[in-house]
Amino acid sequence: MSAPGADTAGQSGAAAAKADSPPAVAVVTGADSGIGRAAAVRLAAAGMDVGITWHRDEEGARATAEEVRAAGRRAAVARLDLTDLPAAADVVDRLADELGRIDVLVNNAGTGTAEPFLDIGLERLRAVLDVDLVGPFLCSQRAARRMIAQGGGGRIVNVTSVHEHQPRVGAAPYCAAKGGLGLLTQVMALELAEHGITVNAVAPGEIATPMTGQEDADVHRVERPGVPLGRPGDAREVAAVIAFLAGADAGYVTGASWAVDGGMLRMGPMAGSHLTTNDWRRP
Repeated sequence: MSAPGADTAGQSGAAAAKADSPPAVAVVTGADSGIGRAAAVRLAAAGMDVGITWHRDEEGARATAEEVRAAGRRAAVARLDLTDLPAAADVVDRLADELGRIDVLVNNAGTGTAEPFLDIGLERLRAVLDVDLVGPFLCSQRAARRMIAQGGGGRIVNVTSVHEHQPRVGAAPYCAAKGGLGLLTQVMALELAEHGITVNAVAPGEIATPMTGQEDADVHRVERPGVPLGRPGDAREVAAVIAFLAGADAGYVTGASWAVDGGMLRMGPMAGSHLTTNDWRRP
């Protein structure tokens, strides 16, 4: 990926430089389904080769790889267990070696909880923090070091949640991790800017994915009275924002958090998921 905003000597010079540049390479964690799969396919459509990681669903990851290849791009697949730290971060280097470089990292792999704060044990707390915060921290270090060594900048996109910004009952470790990842995004943006690396977060609301028990759901047929747009989101709608932040058009965007939530944050996530009527729409 060329440095955002770089000057050229004219159109012919820019075209020659582009022709001499290697294909951009993205690594998307948790790309075996849901938002990760949609992001990998969208980045492939944008001309990137894609490294795909999976934790439990190897078949799903292979299916994602086939979609990437159907778009005419290369794909590489590796298992990633972010509870096995720091060794798990080696996967970023392994995929970058296989594909030749890394220009974009999408930290999408995640997990959550649905337990009261008083009932959560230390083991569960640590597992969520490792997967949702410490893992992205270490994977981003690996990716950023390689981007700096390559030259030309890069992109890091952290998939957080609306719970980066607002809390949810029963999700104490998840909210703590996603809130931490949001602030980590801002620190990384400050420190990596001098290397031409932008760092942003995408904060989804309720998205129809396996994690929410809605895989392959037609989101336009699901009613969510507490969400201003009245429905869950589709993973491809999140992927479109990820692809924008990973592309050349977002060269002057860094340290931002992009909510993709149908307006849920304007209501509060608890209201967005628990309101059962549209009475709130009338004064």
